[in-house]
Amino acid sequence: MDDKTKTDNETKNAPPQDLEPAARQITALLDAVDDTWLSAPTPCPGVTVSALLAHIGGLAVAFRDAARKELGPTTDTAPSLAEMVPADDWRGTLPEALDAMVTAWRSPDAWQGMSRAGSVDLPGEVAGMVGLNELVLHGWDLARSTGQPFRAEEAHLHSTLALLAALGDSPPAGSPFGPPVPVPDDAPLLDRAVARSGRRPDWQPGG
Repeated sequence: MDDKTKTDNETKNAPPQDLEPAARQITALLDAVDDTWLSAPTPCPGVTVSALLAHIGGLAVAFRDAARKELGPTTDTAPSLAEMVPADDWRGTLPEALDAMVTAWRSPDAWQGMSRAGSVDLPGEVAGMVGLNELVLHGWDLARSTGQPFRAEEAHLHSTLALLAALGDSPPAGSPFGPPVPVPDDAPLLDRAVARSGRRPDWQPGG
């Protein structure tokens, strides 16, 4: 097999998205989150930083199992935010859970067939995009809540925007997203993605 054929095959078999940059961004934010931040508000109404961290940990495990097609309690549980509490050793376990999620979605098989996440049956490719969307939006939530800069891959933002746009302007009952927040058509891609989820791009703690 020549190098060109090998490269073509690797490209053909590559997953649609690599979740590592989004997961790595969250891990990088954790260093600045000391205990004084845990009771701080987030852009998600009624949700503290503590609950957000617990949710991120839970979704990382759930989407890891969704990628592996290991369906059960972690994939059958509807998403929750407000009353969750992170593990005592979340500074160690959360990065590990995110790494495991990234690894699981690097398998081409993860994106094939059917899977389940948040108690909803989904095609594997859709589940992967939903998992990526969770990392991008909650990464932004955590950064904004703790006064840190946030960066996201352009491809990840386009994926998030497309996924949210498919929900239309009136998300269905039970959706974790609110109606889109109006922003200018020429607003930065990150602002448009955040606004499409029902969040205010200019949200600040105490604002």
